[in-house]
Amino acid sequence: MSNDNAVSKIDTLWFTRCAGNGRGGVPTATGIAYQLGWFAEEFKRDGFRLRTLQDDDAGPFRHNHYDHELPTLIREGGNVYSIPARAQGAKTRLIGLTWIDEGQSILVRQDSDIRSAADLKGKRLALPVYRAADIAENKRGRSIARHHAIHGYYGALRSAGLTFDDVTLIEVGNQKDGGAEDSSASDGGSWFGFQALQDGKVDGFFVKGASAHDGARRHGFRVGVDLDAIPDRRFRVNNGTPRPITVHEHLLEHHPDVVVRFLRQVLRAAEWAKSNLNAVYELLGKEIGASREGLAAAYKNDFHLTLAPDLSDARVELFRRQKDLLLRHGVLDRDFDLDAWVERAPIEEATRSLQHARAA
Repeated sequence: MSNDNAVSKIDTLWFTRCAGNGRGGVPTATGIAYQLGWFAEEFKRDGFRLRTLQDDDAGPFRHNHYDHELPTLIREGGNVYSIPARAQGAKTRLIGLTWIDEGQSILVRQDSDIRSAADLKGKRLALPVYRAADIAENKRGRSIARHHAIHGYYGALRSAGLTFDDVTLIEVGNQKDGGAEDSSASDGGSWFGFQALQDGKVDGFFVKGASAHDGARRHGFRVGVDLDAIPDRRFRVNNGTPRPITVHEHLLEHHPDVVVRFLRQVLRAAEWAKSNLNAVYELLGKEIGASREGLAAAYKNDFHLTLAPDLSDARVELFRRQKDLLLRHGVLDRDFDLDAWVERAPIEEATRSLQHARAA
């Protein structure tokens, strides 16, 4: 890393997380730290603007959540964007991984006989189509709902000793928007299959998150397969499990202290969350736009105790499984060296700094 830490050279420090803007999203310590005002407090004397790609006036920059081309961007978000971006040459480094079980489920009708992953054999499952633009522009990872579903079904089937040969995938939606006519913010924004399931065209479809569970209740559906209940984490690997925190190489090289200070506030928020579950749910309601019932259905089992990012060998290996799965399914143009992508120094220094501050 360079010793050039001239923070004054930064005009704007950007960060992004999957907040959803009331259309889904996920819980993150980054979002909690932001809502608590800790980032603003940390950087208020540094002479640069602090902005998030979720700001109302950040529209012209929002595409950087997907391609990560902003030199002063720290990104916490789904790996189906960050991994392909790296494969296509994005100048990023992986500085943290989180694991937050987020209500991965296969929804079914009330009268369905599907009550476990083993019951999927012989069933029809909804698969969102690729958006035509994503194929034409060679950005297949943007058809996010399709890859959520593929990986969700893959994990569920594997957990029961089944394969894709044991089910029938029924494409839903259209190539213009990748979704179905019933896609709506109230149903989680990107879960396509509600109408197909209602009409009996499919026997189940994959969802995740609190807003999708709100949508399931509105439609009268139930959870047929709860992937979060599968003990082996390998079968729950998906876009957000593990979820990466990445940083542009420029920021890490020239302003490593800024990256460390950012991560320190993220770790601080994760520690705060451990003893403030009710407040965490309140913040998530604002961040995600879901009801308390939906949040409780999606995020349970003491999720608030494990919001902190790390780069443990176990998480890195689970992340490697996701990279390999994306390569196998044609989402990546090429493979790349995951270990060379990992940069452990910032999270290690942030951890030490926070521990030292508490001891003092």
